[in-house]
Amino acid sequence: MKRVLSAKEMRELDRAAEEHGMPSSLLMENAGGALAEEALRLAEPEGRFLVICGQGNNGGDGLVAARKLAAAGRAVHVELMVIPEALEGEPARNAKALKSSGVTVGPAPPELAVGPGDVVVDALLGTGLNRAPEGKYAEAIGHISAWRAAGAKVLSADIPSGLQSDLGKPFAPCVRADATVAFAHLKLGEVLEPGASHCGQLRVADIGIPKAAASVLKEPQVHLLEESDASSRLPERRPEAHKGTFGHLLVVAGGWGKTGAAALAGLGGLRSGAGLVTVATRPEALVPVMAHAPELMGHELVAEGALGLSDLNTLLEVAEGKEALVIGPGIPRGDETARLLGALLEEISIPCVLDADALNALAGNLELLNRAKAPLLLTPHPGEMGRLLGKSSAEIQEDRIAAARSLATSHHVVVVLKGARTLVAREDGTVFVNPTGNPGMATGGCGDVLSGMCGGLLAQGLPPEDAAVVSVYAHGLAGELAVRRTGMLGLIASDLLYGLGEVWGRWGR
Repeated sequence: MKRVLSAKEMRELDRAAEEHGMPSSLLMENAGGALAEEALRLAEPEGRFLVICGQGNNGGDGLVAARKLAAAGRAVHVELMVIPEALEGEPARNAKALKSSGVTVGPAPPELAVGPGDVVVDALLGTGLNRAPEGKYAEAIGHISAWRAAGAKVLSADIPSGLQSDLGKPFAPCVRADATVAFAHLKLGEVLEPGASHCGQLRVADIGIPKAAASVLKEPQVHLLEESDASSRLPERRPEAHKGTFGHLLVVAGGWGKTGAAALAGLGGLRSGAGLVTVATRPEALVPVMAHAPELMGHELVAEGALGLSDLNTLLEVAEGKEALVIGPGIPRGDETARLLGALLEEISIPCVLDADALNALAGNLELLNRAKAPLLLTPHPGEMGRLLGKSSAEIQEDRIAAARSLATSHHVVVVLKGARTLVAREDGTVFVNPTGNPGMATGGCGDVLSGMCGGLLAQGLPPEDAAVVSVYAHGLAGELAVRRTGMLGLIASDLLYGLGEVWGRWGR
């Protein structure tokens, strides 16, 4: 996995690097070198380079890149947002070195027709940006967008100019890059949407920050998941295994009109390797649920109406001998549902996934989570998270990491905050960002499959953190594989069940 830093953490790391003997001049030289290397990779053999530099250190990185591109014998023009005499420190030194190399610096000449094969290097604004670009900077971003529309590739230095570094919020205007070279570490805004979509292909460049400097970085951490982080958490299947080896999952889900939610959750558990899955639901819903797959087993919850305290004894009975519980997808919710959940969580000792209407029932009753006897894994979408925290979904989306971390740390649970770039937050505040998935998965039932997957992996003995990480990565990857067959418009939740088979085959499981 890759460590992801806030703008403040990156500033502290830069300062610590100097204290450990790595001067800013060398860091800038290394950063500019990495930028030039990526620019050469993007350009056609005869392509030209237009480097647009701001006044700060981001501009200094661009000046170094321009010098190195010129040294490689390529045609380079540099546009600087200020007169060279206005520069200070390392950018000023690199502007002087660039002038000595013979590279022209000034406004892009009218005859410079930037287009296919050429590369525009965006070195305007860095991670410290906290408001929309204005004046000549906004105008320069507009020119970069026009050159990209004309066919040139755009390469951003460290972060696309106009992108808020910590929240992934693109100001207006904002560069949309074809590639971005992140110096030393990824930045939060580059791994969260919509910022991630502005970065293009992301590459992390080692610019020489000493390992000892990392001691300034404090907990909690944020990491971007990689495929090996998920696949390595799945244990091998022993040759002598049988269905009992892989656990029995209980899914409490569904009601009349929402039988699909129960079936998809149950099938998500089966497709994730659970040895047995039993779905418990109201009698009128049970037959349609079980008709979805002969592999599902069923148990009637014979009380009427919404789930309530009258269901407690039956649920405790049916939970006996099970290894994990999923509760919430499509359940009939009423006035007593929260009390039922509280009583159930106080009694059962198996790990539990709370999803959908189980989460909605807990809104205003979060103290019930603190009474749980066993580990909990919560899988809210932004609307459900908003109801849990007393906020709007827009407020949750404004800072998804803070929301997921807040719920996980305050109630000692693992939280999966669904959406573009799903997050996994654990109770110590560590957050994992999942890069897999696509907009085709924004369709009913995909979350039910995910909750079933989490439950299926818990039933096999994976800790909640591991079950969540494997599930979110595999769930998104299944969507990526499925969409090749269906297109984004045609993707439905049950397609993920077949995509999962491809994921497990790819991982040798």
